[in-house]
Amino acid sequence: MYCSFMASKTILIPLILFASIVPANCNFEADVLYGWKTKLTDPSQVLQSWDPTLANPCTWYHITCNSENRVTRVDLGDAGISGPLVPELGLLTNLQYLEVYGNKISGSIPKEIGRLTKLVSLDLYRNHLTGSIPTSLGNLKSLKFMRLHSNKLSGTIPIKVIDLVRVGTLQVLNVSDNNFSGTVRPTNITGYAVTTIIQDPKLEA
Repeated sequence: MYCSFMASKTILIPLILFASIVPANCNFEADVLYGWKTKLTDPSQVLQSWDPTLANPCTWYHITCNSENRVTRVDLGDAGISGPLVPELGLLTNLQYLEVYGNKISGSIPKEIGRLTKLVSLDLYRNHLTGSIPTSLGNLKSLKFMRLHSNKLSGTIPIKVIDLVRVGTLQVLNVSDNNFSGTVRPTNITGYAVTTIIQDPKLEA
């Protein structure tokens, strides 16, 4: 069953409210992903199998689901796609891997990504992302890998994100080749329990 909550562009429903009213027999994850597809340019047709008439997206290429048919992986690395990340991705609450590196993804990182509390890997590197890192990404306590390098991000790295290194499970934080201000160093003085933190070398005094 296909739910067309993405159809209206004029009515904005808070994501948390929407998640609570979606019927149990309606796979809204297919709507989320298909709605994202409609905003992407896909010259190589890698998303051709993303058919909204199917009961769920678990048979689509580049999508992995768990035993309950909930989406756990989106693998679109080096897929040749362009366009934005959409806030509705924050509804994929079982997602563990968001792999969208090596494309031409533009715009900002939606703050709603911070709702994906089961996320282990967030790989958005080598895209055209702009704006700042949302503070909400500091909610991703299960995250082990956050690779945002080679974009056009700016501002400072939120303290809540740095805390994922200090008190969380984050092992790799790569924000190099962006336009961030300030410095981050993997030294004992900082007290960060971390495998690797990579910041722009030109900013490290």
